[in-house]
Amino acid sequence: MHMTQELPLADGLATRRCALNILQQVLGQKRPLDQVLDLEPSLKALDGRDRAFTRMLVSTALRRKGQLDDLIARALDKGAQPRPETLRYILYIGITQILFMDVPDHAAVDTSVTLAGEGGLERQRGFVNALLRRMISEGREWVKKQDEVALNFPDWILRAWIEDYELGGALEIATASLSEASLDITVKKAEEEKIWSGTLDATVLPTGSLRRAGGGNVTSLPGLNEGSWWVQDASSALPVRLMGDVSRQHVIDLCAAPGGKTMQLAAAGARVSALDRSAARMKILSENLARTGLTSSVTTVIADGAEWRPQQMADSVLIDAPCTATGTIRRHPDLLHLKSERDLAQLKDVQARLLDNAAGMVERGGFIFYCTCSLQKDEGERQIDRFVHDHPEFKRAPFKAAEVMGLEAGITDYGDLRILPYFMAPHGGMDGFFIARMEKI
Repeated sequence: MHMTQELPLADGLATRRCALNILQQVLGQKRPLDQVLDLEPSLKALDGRDRAFTRMLVSTALRRKGQLDDLIARALDKGAQPRPETLRYILYIGITQILFMDVPDHAAVDTSVTLAGEGGLERQRGFVNALLRRMISEGREWVKKQDEVALNFPDWILRAWIEDYELGGALEIATASLSEASLDITVKKAEEEKIWSGTLDATVLPTGSLRRAGGGNVTSLPGLNEGSWWVQDASSALPVRLMGDVSRQHVIDLCAAPGGKTMQLAAAGARVSALDRSAARMKILSENLARTGLTSSVTTVIADGAEWRPQQMADSVLIDAPCTATGTIRRHPDLLHLKSERDLAQLKDVQARLLDNAAGMVERGGFIFYCTCSLQKDEGERQIDRFVHDHPEFKRAPFKAAEVMGLEAGITDYGDLRILPYFMAPHGGMDGFFIARMEKI
């Protein structure tokens, strides 16, 4: 998505100031982008169009940070670094607009120079002006020569993807992960999908989700506040769709917040026990249930899913496990800078504990559905290999082509479903995801 509007300088300064605030918090303070966007007062003060521009500017800068650092290095004397870090962030904002967005060059330069003056970097205004003008004259040729995958992705992620998907697959995944994600929607009543696709100017995907190509200001769209639909990536909506008819079943959603899958289950007629260890996240889930009118079908529990025991056994347990979330880089480009290989080892342990505890929650003939939004097989296929080896009372229940709504290419040799970001490319791709179904025998 490109922004084509030319903003007046006054409005333009407010958006760029806001973008600088956000980058300082995400890159400087290592705070998750979603959390910053939810709380940043200068973003709330902008109108809908300017908010969309700011989010696009920040997301693109985070997604292309490796390229931006390389471009800055090309423009400086060898070994020189822009100091302090705020100066680097101002350069990110200017270069992103010039080379990766449809913003007039003069607006990108003028606002960046003004930001430097406002930020106590008065003496560096000339430096900012000169470097950005060099980007205008030479930057596009430099970008053509860059290796965007090698520059933007941490080594630990690329190594794992090459090991799991070979070099060609890793490159395809990384390239797809650099694109902007669309806005996907789950409708509460499946029979109303066609109605809402017209109202929201959205396409019905083969999986049943609705997709708005242009995104837009979600809060202004009809039906959201009335609880007729909620935002949920098409991949994230798949696990519940693959559970089949859950009406009158007891389903435990073991890592439930913020509640997209819980709402799907409740809307489909299940009795849901929804767990999350975070009281703050559970509050969001409860608010979502109230908005959609689904509270009566759900019992909420604040507890650690790796230790909690249910009073009543379940027909199915759904585990959307905490993970490195590398399948969601399109949507969460901050992950490239906030997650590390150390996180992977810790999260694998959490996933194993959740699975092992869930084994005691279902009767014979019941199912565990395990999913993550990670592309690392250590958090998906190999996690399930370990589980069925350690729990001989469970076996994989393979997905069949007729079940997976046009995603047959994602069925693995063992019958799990491995979604890659370039799947459904004609529709705009989707988040990377892994789903496994296991039956207690």
